[in-house]
Amino acid sequence: MSRDIDVLVLGGAGVDTIVYVPELPLRHADSLMVRPGIETRAGQTGDFVALGLHALGLRTHHLDLVGDDPEGDLVRALHRDRGIPLTAVPQPAGTKRAVNLVGPDGRRLSLYDDTRSRDADRLPDETVRELAGRSRHAHVSITHPCAHALPALRDAGVTVSTDLHDWDGENPYHEPFAYAADIVFVSTAALADPERTMRHVRERGRAEAVVATAGAEGAYLLAGDELVHVPAAVPPAPVVDSNGAGDAFAAAFLYGRLSGEPLHRCARYGTVAGAHACTVPSTRVEPVGPDRLRSVTAEPEHRAGA
Repeated sequence: MSRDIDVLVLGGAGVDTIVYVPELPLRHADSLMVRPGIETRAGQTGDFVALGLHALGLRTHHLDLVGDDPEGDLVRALHRDRGIPLTAVPQPAGTKRAVNLVGPDGRRLSLYDDTRSRDADRLPDETVRELAGRSRHAHVSITHPCAHALPALRDAGVTVSTDLHDWDGENPYHEPFAYAADIVFVSTAALADPERTMRHVRERGRAEAVVATAGAEGAYLLAGDELVHVPAAVPPAPVVDSNGAGDAFAAAFLYGRLSGEPLHRCARYGTVAGAHACTVPSTRVEPVGPDRLRSVTAEPEHRAGA
């Protein structure tokens, strides 16, 4: 079968309502006036990874459960307008949605609607296998149905990546994703000992690389037994919003890897894309392009404990 898809993105399609607030955490009050206002738009983790990959020239296909509702219409329109193929499996519980509170410094608090999923939710096995058989790589969101798709991806012989987001290194829910992926992304935000967690993932799973993103501190790359610190890139404009920075990092890293770049250069691509994302309000969609990534010169990497 022809590999006509560079990256199959599974899960993570949904809608966010963005609220810019005067501070985080919010002080208690009966009401607050907010500017620049409240806006609802399509775009959760899988959507942003797909958008980032597509902007970098990779043939991308997105697969997820999407409801027949106004939120689902926004998701379908986003993919249609950007030219990204979407296989939308009907979701009776409705399209995933969340509210993101964004502070003046770009930090956020995300509130996810947990009623938009069911224990019985599954991505059709036949669909997963057909699309995986056409793909070079699969990026798997940590939503419940995607865990059940991991065996089919492995049977198809496709390489797999996943983003564990703010995993604490202990919650067993994340483990099937962490141990089945060839490339693992995780935030250091909730990790008591990032290096220990990264090495544990390497030892227990099959990852060739584990990447821990650390915001303004850059990232840490574990490949083999070597842990390397990757400095943060300088944002090209003022930081306004951290929404989507991790997704941009993952997309740029995968672009580098699928282009045959060494892992340290892939991580540098990730820091550049993440820094760019922090300068774009999450009410807009402006992923970084390949020219910006290629303009980054190689810098010496420094070994460091995370």
